[in-house]
Amino acid sequence: MTITDFTTTLLVDQTPKEVFHAITNVRAWWSEEIEGSTDKLNETFTYHYKDVHNCKMKLIELIPGKKVVWLVLDNYFSFTKDKSEWKGTKLSFEISEKDGKTQIRFTHIGLVPEYECFDICTNAWSQYIQQSLLSLITTGKGQPNFRMNDYQKSMTINKPVHEVYTAITEHIADWWSQDLTGTSAHAGDSFTIAFGKTRKTFDIVEAIPGKVVIWKNVKAHIDMPSLKNKAEWEGTRMIWTLSTADKGTTLTFMHQGLNKSLECYEVCEAGWDEFLSSFEDYLTTGKGNPYLKKADANKVNV
Repeated sequence: MTITDFTTTLLVDQTPKEVFHAITNVRAWWSEEIEGSTDKLNETFTYHYKDVHNCKMKLIELIPGKKVVWLVLDNYFSFTKDKSEWKGTKLSFEISEKDGKTQIRFTHIGLVPEYECFDICTNAWSQYIQQSLLSLITTGKGQPNFRMNDYQKSMTINKPVHEVYTAITEHIADWWSQDLTGTSAHAGDSFTIAFGKTRKTFDIVEAIPGKVVIWKNVKAHIDMPSLKNKAEWEGTRMIWTLSTADKGTTLTFMHQGLNKSLECYEVCEAGWDEFLSSFEDYLTTGKGNPYLKKADANKVNV
């Protein structure tokens, strides 16, 4: 194991036995669509998420109340050049007692920054371990991705990767909203975008040219009279993943945290459909259909 392997830790009041049971109940915190046994040594199970990711795992270590280790036998990603990046890596769950509580140390051994999928995968693991598995352990109910179903859209655009990346990072006003302030080209930048009285501020937490862009919403006011929580977007992330395709660029967009549990979901889903179409039009024709400050009072806002 190297210090660059992704790792994250939980500390809970539940017993090691209860924690072990939750970890091995993989359908309850990772995916309800898992096939195969997840709690027997040397057994295998398969995971898949839409047409984006599927993999086959083998349980190579299973010590009740202490440790669980999976070996990735096979893997497929739709968004990386090396479709099998996870293959041969291991996923380790170490359970121990600390200060009267139970500590869970999760490590994806072999998931390192050199991997093209590193940023997307570490964000996903953080969500599944720190939110879904933690919730399963402490409340008895996890948030597997079948239930979460975050908004996602993939497209292939007949333009080179660098042009698609530039449209995401430097030309937001040409396809999303012309009412924009701030900068968005580099990690550490911040911008605010508005649609009438709806305003949202984003931090750029990751920007790797030609590969991935991640925005985090840090402040939101969604101007919908029926919406109880007008800051629903706060803490959600927009993840843009790019890869070279036979004809141009494959782009996968995910709004992590935007799912049917949010009151605004249907309106925001329609908004993203509209503005991602505008994004594609901007790249293919040179002209998008962004929100205009005064002319678009009836346009769907996201």
